[in-house]
Amino acid sequence: QVQLVESGGGLAQPGGSLRLSCAASRTIFSADRMGWYRQPPGKQREWVAIISSVGDTDYADSVKGRFTISRDNARNTVYLQMNSLKPEDTADYYCNTIPSLEVWGQGTLVTVSS
Repeated sequence: QVQLVESGGGLAQPGGSLRLSCAASRTIFSADRMGWYRQPPGKQREWVAIISSVGDTDYADSVKGRFTISRDNARNTVYLQMNSLKPEDTADYYCNTIPSLEVWGQGTLVTVSS
């Protein structure tokens, strides 16, 4: 079964932190690269962070130095640690393979506001 379940979003103040989790089915998690995407209100979805099966990572310039992607292969789970949050990080966050599948999870909403 193809499944992606994101969690961990919520309200954070500017400068705060959140940790997102994505539980994926084994079929999806076996992909060479997993990633986090986000869709800000009224904008298109964009990629945020990538992690390969061996742990190589890459980040969009807008989050570099603030976000950290990681994976737990035993739990088929991908994480996104978000620090120094900014209001412009407000978005629905999704995980998926890179490139993405047609199937998406429900996402998790991150709101950064004082």
